[in-house]
Amino acid sequence: MVKYNPELKAQVVGQYFNDKMSVVELAQKYQVPQRQHQYWIQRYRLGGVETLKRKTSKRKFFTDFKLSVIDYYQTHDESLATVATKYDISACQISIWRTKSNHDGVEALRSHQQGRPAKLKQKKKPTLSPEKQKEVERLRAELIQKIKTYTRQG
Repeated sequence: MVKYNPELKAQVVGQYFNDKMSVVELAQKYQVPQRQHQYWIQRYRLGGVETLKRKTSKRKFFTDFKLSVIDYYQTHDESLATVATKYDISACQISIWRTKSNHDGVEALRSHQQGRPAKLKQKKKPTLSPEKQKEVERLRAELIQKIKTYTRQG
């Protein structure tokens, strides 16, 4: 997918509204498909210049938001593209949410942890003080001695 910089988008929209250039003329001048120009113009009409900027971070949506978008789309007589622009999300995202909720219900819209589970941190063995280490060594030696004595007798 080709990503266009926001300056180009603003320039195209500006020439459409200010210079009254047609979408066909803009497509020929900038070598960008007409449909793309129409999309930018529609987003500008509904949301202003901010909608032409690229999103810099991944956004997370809550279940309530997803449900309200789906509900709005189903109860209003607006196109998918118009609703997407209104909520500043992509049209395909609304379609995906709708399909998931129709197929699997509301539970499918809830956020789920993705990826592999994190490794469990290994506990460090506690270090013993020098006095306790000597005591452990003494007990080990005593145990070894008792085992030797027991095996000789048996």
